[in-house]
Amino acid sequence: MGKYTIGVDFGTLSGRAVLVDVATGDELGSSVYEYPHAVMDETLPDGTKLGVDWALQHPQDYLDVFANAIPAVLKETGVKAEDVIGVGIDFTACTILPVKADGTPLCFLEEFKSNPNAYIKLWKHHAAQDKANKLNEIAAQRGEDWLPRYGGKISSEWVVPKVWQILDEAPEVYAATDFIVEAADWVIWQLTGVQTRNSCTAGYKAIWHKQKGYPSKEFFKALDPRLENFVEEKLGCDITPLGQKAGEITEAAAKLTGLQVGTAVAVGNVDAHVCVPAVKIDGPDKMLAIMGTSTCHMLLSEVEKEVPGMCGVVEDGILPGYYGYEAGQSCVGDHFAWFMENCLPADYYTQAKAEGKNIYNFVEEKASALKPGQSGLVALDWWNGNRSCLVDVDLTGMMVGMTLATTAEEIYRALVEATAYGTRKIIETFRESGVAVNEFYASGGIAQKSPMVMQIYADIINMPIKIAGSTQGPALGSAIFGAVAAGKDNGGYDSIFDAAKVMGKLKDVVYTPIPENVAVYDKLYAEYSILHDYFGKGGNDVMKRLKNIKKSVDR
Repeated sequence: MGKYTIGVDFGTLSGRAVLVDVATGDELGSSVYEYPHAVMDETLPDGTKLGVDWALQHPQDYLDVFANAIPAVLKETGVKAEDVIGVGIDFTACTILPVKADGTPLCFLEEFKSNPNAYIKLWKHHAAQDKANKLNEIAAQRGEDWLPRYGGKISSEWVVPKVWQILDEAPEVYAATDFIVEAADWVIWQLTGVQTRNSCTAGYKAIWHKQKGYPSKEFFKALDPRLENFVEEKLGCDITPLGQKAGEITEAAAKLTGLQVGTAVAVGNVDAHVCVPAVKIDGPDKMLAIMGTSTCHMLLSEVEKEVPGMCGVVEDGILPGYYGYEAGQSCVGDHFAWFMENCLPADYYTQAKAEGKNIYNFVEEKASALKPGQSGLVALDWWNGNRSCLVDVDLTGMMVGMTLATTAEEIYRALVEATAYGTRKIIETFRESGVAVNEFYASGGIAQKSPMVMQIYADIINMPIKIAGSTQGPALGSAIFGAVAAGKDNGGYDSIFDAAKVMGKLKDVVYTPIPENVAVYDKLYAEYSILHDYFGKGGNDVMKRLKNIKKSVDR
């Protein structure tokens, strides 16, 4: 009988399980479960209103993924539970929740079910930006040596600003909390009964360093005296390296998932990071863009450098033996979806229906017919703030060059181009900082579904782009780590490199830059860069002023 692993990918709106043949990397089946609570950005389930820039989730949705997606994929494939040797999971990050000592989320408790700070703060929760601003100011004043490892700024999306918001706005929640955990670690806890903290989220999102640990007590005290013992009081768990076995499926988890008791479970990981072995990347200077609602840029290197605006550099943070760099864009697929939902003329939907086409395909066909520069438009890709290289969620979107003759497809193409300019800005910043980017790979839904988008990216970054061979890159990557957790003696692998060589996948297609397009996009990128620096580096703070006015108006 064959041996199989299951990778479970927890995304922004759904969780998906993929069952993979360990000997070939073939994906035999998958199942997706949509979160019933989705993203809570206006109200809690009981109607409690949320403020501006909130983005919460409900932990029950994650348990329901295990209860629905894993049994469904076993049923679909006909694979027996005893032939599943390992499970791996990945998660969006930084996504944190306060829990009791036994792992019970505070939002499950009656006394906290109406308190927003008791819920999961999703990666794109930006309501702690004021805390991030203050943290960065204090860290810079103190000359904290870890700050350059994160591009000079800690994001409001990360652990400390979010925890500080809980403490400041809901001290009763903070006091009742025994642990602040990453959702990636919490779901592993639910499967194994063992609390672990993975080195990936600890390093990239919680300011942990392999040699130096967390920032000092003095730093946390400088933020707020009540945070002085934050690490000891609210984290309190050793860091476990990626690729390790976290534990085994418990009896309770077996009933929940249909898997056998004792099945190996890998340490939790981050959705972007697990994609690296899924596309067969096994060495330095190769960048992977995981393109979905947002884009994460992963890069392996043999050198450790300070790169402005990077999300972090962590030794062994992606694959062992290399420094793993992360950068990203907060708004890509979300960007395109916003446009489709809010800006299309009604007759576009009518025409698309008449032609039997999906509205995305219909608009992209029109946009594909345009030549670079034909629209006269340049956009900034900050509809959900800027993650890299400016690290500022208070920045917003912009479109320059519109006239009464501007069409919807021109606007759409300009938005796509804007995200590609943002990726080029990231690549150039790495290179200028002494970190090579010699190859480019793409994974995620956009890379799989949109040849137009990928050709635009190839033309704008002026690099060939290799495409992941799986439509479920994170889940495949998680399944690869699941095979390593199981180990060679149980039918898996003892090395992530050995597993990736066999189980990773790439498509035959490669998007190659078109020279005449590159020449035009170089000119447009120069204009983007002017706007990027003017509105993003303090030349004109109109975006922030407008956002402050928005916050001052009663909702």
